[in-house]
Amino acid sequence: MRHFPIFLNVVGRRIIVSGAGECAIAKLRLLLKTEAHIIVFGLEAEDQVRAWASTGKLTLVERALEIGDANGAAMLYAANEDDIEDARVAKIGHDAGALINIVDNLEDSEFITPAIVDRDPVTIAIGTEGAAPVLARRIKADIEERLPASLGILARIGQAFRGRADMLPQGRIRRDFWSRYYEGAGDAALQTGGEKAVNDALNDLLTDAIETRPREGHVSLIGTGPGDPELLTLKARRLLHEADVVLHDQLVPQAILELARREAIVIEVGKKGYGPSWKQDDINALMIKHAAKGAQVARLKSGDPAIFGRLDEELDALDEAAISFDIVPGITSASAAAATIGTSLTRRGRNSALRILTGREVEGFAEHDWRDLAKQDSVAAIYMGVRAAHFLRGRLLMHGAHSETPVTAIENVSRSDQKIISTTLAKLPDTLNAASITGPAIILYGLCPRDAVAASVTLEDAPELYSAGAL
Repeated sequence: MRHFPIFLNVVGRRIIVSGAGECAIAKLRLLLKTEAHIIVFGLEAEDQVRAWASTGKLTLVERALEIGDANGAAMLYAANEDDIEDARVAKIGHDAGALINIVDNLEDSEFITPAIVDRDPVTIAIGTEGAAPVLARRIKADIEERLPASLGILARIGQAFRGRADMLPQGRIRRDFWSRYYEGAGDAALQTGGEKAVNDALNDLLTDAIETRPREGHVSLIGTGPGDPELLTLKARRLLHEADVVLHDQLVPQAILELARREAIVIEVGKKGYGPSWKQDDINALMIKHAAKGAQVARLKSGDPAIFGRLDEELDALDEAAISFDIVPGITSASAAAATIGTSLTRRGRNSALRILTGREVEGFAEHDWRDLAKQDSVAAIYMGVRAAHFLRGRLLMHGAHSETPVTAIENVSRSDQKIISTTLAKLPDTLNAASITGPAIILYGLCPRDAVAASVTLEDAPELYSAGAL
């Protein structure tokens, strides 16, 4: 992040604009929404600038900016459309202690003006580090469509009510009060009865909050999917945002953790294959400790919590402690991996069943029905199976699997650093070793990427590919 976003208090302060042409007008349209004292320096001012000056919206000084003019100013815009003049006035402003923006000159500017969604007093600033102004405007338009025009009115009424709402204890009770107001009750009252009805609704909500006993602690066991934040369910996003405490696996990426509230306690309780891990009993105890204090806990698990996520162990602990819980499914890596390579996990005429295995628990892994898995129509999703690749190949070949059966491994499924490794059963261990896999990976036995099938299938090839499990 090159530019750190802040909101600068400019009430009663001077903002200088050097230049009075079209370039300056574009900035002035935004600056005139503030409560600052706007002073424009420039010769041959455009009619619009003169009109604003005639109504007292700004002060027009019809000459070039000179030393001393920027003293005490909060900001200075160099908008002369002349590089030499802009550099001159920028130095004057810098020496006077003002923040400097040279229009269309990112490198020499001390700040940039974002695209702004204005629902005063709600203001949303959108910046792209100057890299994509068109994209910023598109995002601005999307947000404006989603935010009702009434939002500013509700915010102003809510601001005036804050003194009364402060009688509620900080934390969950107060957040719930404001959530109910902004997530439906306030707008409904405004639509039916105007601003008076909104104040009445706030009073009713306050009474309810005072009389309602605090919420009991609760744990939501949430599947976060394979890593792409866009694959989260709406319920998962909501519960994550509402959580007081977030306990997450090591594989949950930062992009998902960013969706938690800034005030939330976020703790990594890592359980990662073949490395340092939290003990399950310690994770259980931590969940119970926070929930017992009344916290809303989001227990984030990579993928789906019900698939190799030790879900039952945590549920048993919560039951024993009499802590309420709910389970939010997530997209498991097998589904995401199949989508990534453009195929399905089941297909009529190919396989009517899917096996989900883990290569981590070697004893259980060895006890599978390998003869049945080795059949030509078998498909399996093997989690944490990279280190078990030699064992996997040996057992399958021993029980009659075709050596050319397609196998696809996907590392970091759905993430920006995703890697697809397509091979055959015979070459599986060597191919995985050569790929130097370091991230979480899933192996799809009996499946290959769709483009590989499309590139190779002919009428003559079909029987052989079918016998290898590709079709």
